[in-house]
Amino acid sequence: MTGKRLKKNLLAALGVAAALLIMPVFALTYIALGLIDVLRNERKNFELFDRYFFGNGFFTAWLFAPVNLFVDLFCYRNKRIYRPEDFSPVCRQEISDVLSAFDEHKEKIIARIDEELGDDRRGMFVYRWFGKRYNSEIAEFNRPFEHLQTIAVSVFDGNESTTSHFGPLRLTLRILYNLTPTESADVFIECGNTKHVWCDDPLFIFDDTLIHRSVNDTEGRRYCVFMDVMRPSPVPKILAALLAPLSAVSQQSRSIFYRRWRMLGADQ
Repeated sequence: MTGKRLKKNLLAALGVAAALLIMPVFALTYIALGLIDVLRNERKNFELFDRYFFGNGFFTAWLFAPVNLFVDLFCYRNKRIYRPEDFSPVCRQEISDVLSAFDEHKEKIIARIDEELGDDRRGMFVYRWFGKRYNSEIAEFNRPFEHLQTIAVSVFDGNESTTSHFGPLRLTLRILYNLTPTESADVFIECGNTKHVWCDDPLFIFDDTLIHRSVNDTEGRRYCVFMDVMRPSPVPKILAALLAPLSAVSQQSRSIFYRRWRMLGADQ
């Protein structure tokens, strides 16, 4: 553990200790909810608990644990890893239409990203973010969507990876689709005990509030479609009502959760 990381952990521990002294019932309740939430993960090791309670999960996963556990009450059982057939026909069609558009316009999209990203190593080209349109260059992305909330492309330079981290909100699931498949097994995403290698399947759908990391140990850039889709629910209208105010939070916090990414694609 680095000195910087140790300092962050110490500050987090002091914050928790202070909360226990000042608001013991509230603090103990929050810790209990955090434990319920973090134990959903498959690999229950030191790294998981360290990152959740003292690392990058402190202001994402743990902060939103009460909200996410409440959301779980209105959704079908969480499968962790999903396939297109787990969604309604309307939702599947939206996913299929957008991925087909990405395939059709792939060369144009990649050229546009490379032009704007330049020599930076990591970027996020955003078309839509929780309903708000940022770029209108691809006509197929400008229509209303009932289930899709975010449409973007994440790009890594060669030999670039994320640390293990957690997404903030469980109202949606994350869809990733590799636009530039490679035969190398060194480009993959890892979520719990699942290591998804892009050369085996370009599509991966998962609960991104679980600990995960993306790796590109090749020399070339990795371009992945990045989408958020509403979770399958027996009461979708309630889920949509919950998403409305939280979408505003996501809009404002985008630069915090993705502070290491250069945000691209805003219409001039």
